[in-house]
Amino acid sequence: MTEPTGHTVPTGRQVLAAPGVTAFLVAQFTMTVGVMLQAAALGKHVYDITGNELDIGWLGLAEFLPAVLLVLVTGTVADHFDRKKVVLIAFSGEVLTATGFMLYARTGPTGTMFMFVLAFFFGVMRAFASPAVRTIPPLIAPEGGLPRVIALSSATWTGAAIVGPAVSGFLYAIEPWVAYATAAVLMSAGILAFTTIKVPRTGAEFQRKERPTLRMAMEGLHFIRRTPILLAAISLDLFAVLFGGAIALLPVIAEERLGVGDVAYGWLRASAGIGAALMAIFLASRPVTKHVGRTLLIVVAVFGVHSIVLGLTHSYVVAFIAVLVGSAADMVSVFIRSSIVPLVTPDEKRGRVSAVEGVFIGASNELGAFESGAVSAAVGVPATVVGGGIATLGIVALFWRLFPSLRKVDRFEDLVTE
Repeated sequence: MTEPTGHTVPTGRQVLAAPGVTAFLVAQFTMTVGVMLQAAALGKHVYDITGNELDIGWLGLAEFLPAVLLVLVTGTVADHFDRKKVVLIAFSGEVLTATGFMLYARTGPTGTMFMFVLAFFFGVMRAFASPAVRTIPPLIAPEGGLPRVIALSSATWTGAAIVGPAVSGFLYAIEPWVAYATAAVLMSAGILAFTTIKVPRTGAEFQRKERPTLRMAMEGLHFIRRTPILLAAISLDLFAVLFGGAIALLPVIAEERLGVGDVAYGWLRASAGIGAALMAIFLASRPVTKHVGRTLLIVVAVFGVHSIVLGLTHSYVVAFIAVLVGSAADMVSVFIRSSIVPLVTPDEKRGRVSAVEGVFIGASNELGAFESGAVSAAVGVPATVVGGGIATLGIVALFWRLFPSLRKVDRFEDLVTE
């Protein structure tokens, strides 16, 4: 099937009036603020305790591993059980994790092992929540309105990415446990908002009558592998952020290269959200409609350039602008990929495809954090960040040549589900 071409694309107001859309955005905002607040505080807390940037990398790995280990389970669960219930259970586990961080922080910890255990458990909960959450927008979007719902979702997410890290700096400066406690409260509010969403029954419901098999669990991976556009869009993000992402090293960059304190670090981390939010607002009113494939490759190249600039500068202002621009470019990439995936994937496979996509995204973020921490410990932060940006540019050039099907995608309406 294709996105309708003979119907008027609904406006933003019409999309928000559709049942479930506003509640979904509210739940996403409050939940994401809590998650982002916790992430910013946790990275700073671990580094303050150990003073070793490699531990930031281990933290990212602890959060990423569950998505890999459970990829065949989480997608199958999303496609065979009530997706709303799956999300609510997983979100509740995340609240428990935030509460655990709060209680541990109140003990004045001098070690980080228990924090890594909690981070792993948080990763397990995210592994189950992520594919189930990503299958919901196509189900609640009005006809022809999926790209606009995704743009609004992206704007909501990035708004949360501004608020969470920015607030974390102030709360962390009071006491680390205050940041974790606030995160737990916000996540709980997200759960309450999510309970009001009415998710339509879909074709995936009928799969519950079938007994899950290994072959069925592997279908998400097989579908991505035999769909070149999907494979290219997802893997491009993987390699670009894996090598070009420097967000995990911002605590080190802020302290050692820029010479700023906790509050300035919080705003530097928030600059990623500011750039992404500005771009998301623009996309919500004027989404990408032409030259989709080429646009994706170009913005990923811009993301690589931002990493090079960030690795070379000693200026806080330049670093702030570099992160802002890089995140704006990344938001365009996220918007395009997030539109491509559901448009080319049948509903009954979206959970399993989203689970595999989640591994790719996690690899680009959490595993990228580990890669950045490990490499920076060996060769230093500047070489790591600059080298990653150069590698990202190389990846873009390689994908431009290897995946002409992605480069030639013009409009979302041209994408067809299998």
